[in-house]
Amino acid sequence: MKRRWWLLAAVLICMVAGGIGFRAWRARNDLPAVTVETIRARDLEALVSATGKIQPKRQVNVSASTMGRVTRLAVQEGQQVKAGQFLLEIDPRALAGQLDRGAASVAAAQSALRQAATAVEQAAANLQLAQQTLKRQQDLARDGLTPRETLERAQIDVTVREAELKTRQQEVQTREQQVKQEQAGLSTTRYNLSQVTIVSPMDGIVTRRNIEEGENVVVGTMNNAGTVLLTVADMSAIQAEVEVDETDIPNVAIGQAALVMVDAVDGRTFKGHVTDIGNSPLQTTAQANTAGQRQATNFKVVITIDEPVPAIRPGFTCSAEITTAARRDVVTVPIQALTVRELLFDERGRLVREPPPPVRRNAFGTRQAEPPAAPPEPPPGHTRRETEGAFVFREGRVVFEPVTVGIAGERYFEVLSGLRSADEVVTGPFDSVRQLADGSPVKLNPSR
Repeated sequence: MKRRWWLLAAVLICMVAGGIGFRAWRARNDLPAVTVETIRARDLEALVSATGKIQPKRQVNVSASTMGRVTRLAVQEGQQVKAGQFLLEIDPRALAGQLDRGAASVAAAQSALRQAATAVEQAAANLQLAQQTLKRQQDLARDGLTPRETLERAQIDVTVREAELKTRQQEVQTREQQVKQEQAGLSTTRYNLSQVTIVSPMDGIVTRRNIEEGENVVVGTMNNAGTVLLTVADMSAIQAEVEVDETDIPNVAIGQAALVMVDAVDGRTFKGHVTDIGNSPLQTTAQANTAGQRQATNFKVVITIDEPVPAIRPGFTCSAEITTAARRDVVTVPIQALTVRELLFDERGRLVREPPPPVRRNAFGTRQAEPPAAPPEPPPGHTRRETEGAFVFREGRVVFEPVTVGIAGERYFEVLSGLRSADEVVTGPFDSVRQLADGSPVKLNPSR
């Protein structure tokens, strides 16, 4: 009988010990499994990415300054041209007729000027004769040999001749101005006639031709841009005109290095540098979101490409990466390791470590999913504030360390303070990191 009781007691003790061991095993294996990465120094570059178009550094839109029909066209689209090379001609016959009329008008004005000069000479001779007659009458009048009426008539004749001379001289001045006016019109006609022959303004390639032989050319006015006949571009120096978001513009500066990728040239990147940054927004597009309409503003940034690009054409789509900052051999932290927690600080701004919240488990030792409780009110003189940092794995637990970061690379942030080389920071998984608190026990992911 006693032996049976002893066996029953042994079985009960084994069951209780097994239950306690199973619960401890479950509690150990129910810890969050995290993945860690060792902090180390590396080179870091901050990049700004943008897309845009390839454009020549210099291009000229060739337009006409005279109206008419194109009678000769000597170039094709894509043709290489030299500065001063003949491109096309507009019908010159109308302007040639105007030139002949202008030359005739100048000759007529010059003839009228010569006639006016002759009239001046004649008026001067008449005035001299009248003055001599007056002198003789005055001499006779002193001797009482001529009547007063004759003397007065001689004086009036001199006055009339003086007025006539002034009139003839004024007419000469008028004729001189007419000659200048006709000569100016003739010069304008000559210039317009020279403009019917259009030559290349520079060395380059005809990237666009909008006219055909026999078509009429429209001259631009205030409300009409007119006809762009040809576009000549200098493709020896090309640039990428990209659109950069307003949030990245403060980090972009003249002279920064850039890498340009042209979609039409697979597998190659081309070095360049920033040469111009727009001061005004390039365009504004509305993007819908749940709150309504959000405005995205871009600015134009010009990148001059320092290397030759094979078979390049204006308008090719491209993308660019601008290096806005670079660091060599600095401590870095993975981007996914950074998180935000509400921490307690004393009156001197020092971090106060709080114990992790207790883990609630059910009767089988399994964690119970409960919403996080609100943190207690801070003691007098203490404050709580959200702080950016990372969880560092130390002896089976994670410690939240506030981190100050510098520039951002593609996968890492520069660490200015808070972490040291060889620290192991928690990088995932996201669900586990979200549940962690300062001082929480964890286990390492077996895949580490």
